[in-house]
Amino acid sequence: MNRRAFLSTSLASSLALNQAFSATAAPTRVAVIGHTGRGNFGHGIDSMWLDIPETQIVAVADADAKGLAGALKKLKIDKGYADYRNMLAEAKADIIAIGPRHIDQHYEMTMAAIETGARGIYMEKPFVPTLKQADEIIAACEKQGTKVALAHRNRYHPVLPLLKKMIADGAIGRPLEYRARGKEDRRGGSLDLWVLGSHLFNLVHYFAGDPRSCSAGVYQEGRLITQADVKEGAEGIGPLAGNEVHARFEMADGLPAFFDSVQNAGVKTTGFGLQIIGTEGIIDLRIDAEPLAHLLEGSPFGPNDKPRTWVPITTGGVGKPEPVENIRKLVAGHVGPGRDLIAAIQEGREPLCSAKDSRVTLEMTMGIFESHRLRGQRVDLPLKDRSHPLTRLS
Repeated sequence: MNRRAFLSTSLASSLALNQAFSATAAPTRVAVIGHTGRGNFGHGIDSMWLDIPETQIVAVADADAKGLAGALKKLKIDKGYADYRNMLAEAKADIIAIGPRHIDQHYEMTMAAIETGARGIYMEKPFVPTLKQADEIIAACEKQGTKVALAHRNRYHPVLPLLKKMIADGAIGRPLEYRARGKEDRRGGSLDLWVLGSHLFNLVHYFAGDPRSCSAGVYQEGRLITQADVKEGAEGIGPLAGNEVHARFEMADGLPAFFDSVQNAGVKTTGFGLQIIGTEGIIDLRIDAEPLAHLLEGSPFGPNDKPRTWVPITTGGVGKPEPVENIRKLVAGHVGPGRDLIAAIQEGREPLCSAKDSRVTLEMTMGIFESHRLRGQRVDLPLKDRSHPLTRLS
């Protein structure tokens, strides 16, 4: 991959991004949906647009009166709505930002935005609670031409194409497997799978292609969960059970991918990330960290009497200083993702982290529950039954 191609596909230059949108005559109109007390405005899904000069926030909606007043002040606008449906009908925005972390609201908000003519939607992750809802959103987008992007910020990181090239060039020898762990804090297990595992699955999908199958087990205090364990999960997740998850996927590139999460497994966030393990080294990705990636050279198997060091990987290369001065703002501040969505609308392409990509992430989550429902049986993906497996658990 030459330098020009790398920059154009990875958002590695903030200057290039600014130049790309300098020809836009009028700012892209953005309307924001939040719900204070029920997921709020996500991780900066409201304020991100203040850092993208080519956009203009024209309205905000929040069913909580106090929350709405705070949002108006924070976003420096005077047009607020208690009902987001009224806002969608009146604001005529190009992009709708859907902020609540409680995902049981995402489907109705997204469908309403599509129906009222939104050209683009930027949404807090995870996507939606069921595959059926994901299918319907994608079908509606295809019919109306709406572009949906999910806030899996790491997927937009400009170092990813470089990592993919390094792997192809043999930086870790022959790739063998992908290993992912959640934060494994008090949410460890199925909630960790949903809320934080989605980041990991999204990255696995980027490197490995589509998942082909899954085999998994879900446990509560060391025993397999049953229907009696299923309760309504936090953050609008829907049916949920289990404080321990172990899963194996077969991926399109022929490699296995593993996900594990155990409640209160150890030091906070120590395991939260993805490792790509090869015969001659490991590439490690720490979620929402900077630098995102590190390289450990040498065989990962067996004792080694020589010290080895994890070396940072930046957009400049292995062990090189990061050449993008504002990379934290570009990635963690959603500036890169927001601009990518605008470009996707203008170019008629899918965003880097599209609704279809997020459906794959959801497919992996549901595949775990479906395999568990079938007592660890290997299940093919995508699943034929689009309902939630935990509603069919015996």
